[in-house]
Amino acid sequence: MAKYDEKFKLAVVQDYEAGNQSYVAVAQRHDLDHGTVRKWVESYRQHGSQGLLCKKRVRYNAQFKLMVLQRMRHEELSARQAVVLFDIRGGTGVISAWQRRYHEGGLDALKPKPREMKTPKPKPPQLQSPQADDAHDLETLRKENEYLRAEVAYLKKLEALVRARRQAAQTKRKPSSS
Repeated sequence: MAKYDEKFKLAVVQDYEAGNQSYVAVAQRHDLDHGTVRKWVESYRQHGSQGLLCKKRVRYNAQFKLMVLQRMRHEELSARQAVVLFDIRGGTGVISAWQRRYHEGGLDALKPKPREMKTPKPKPPQLQSPQADDAHDLETLRKENEYLRAEVAYLKKLEALVRARRQAAQTKRKPSSS
């Protein structure tokens, strides 16, 4: 269930639009954060009352994400402006995640990941030999080890990327002697 219904959001927006008060003043009167009021007002101005509707969780395709990022770059839009313009639920954090993933892995990184069905692990029978417990523990440790190795490799690659970007930035800053 949504925290605030559409009627309340509309009342807050109309309160802001009716007077010459700041986002902060309206937010204090309704016991809200001023950023929330600003987001609702901008969404209302861009999309009308439809911009205040509660949406179910939306999954955006890779082409849409790329289009948003390209438009942000070409028109020099902030993440907040893009959220309002495209009526993206989840706020600026969603767009920041898209940007990060795109810079790390290109268009393929923007594709939605297939959902995995979690199957409950079968409970081991009560009367199990200590050898079976050891085998289970060993398999669990192997999986954890594999995960940790992958995590370390990822972090090393990220660190190398950051180092390379810093070096590239430093070489750009050095004045050329002509």
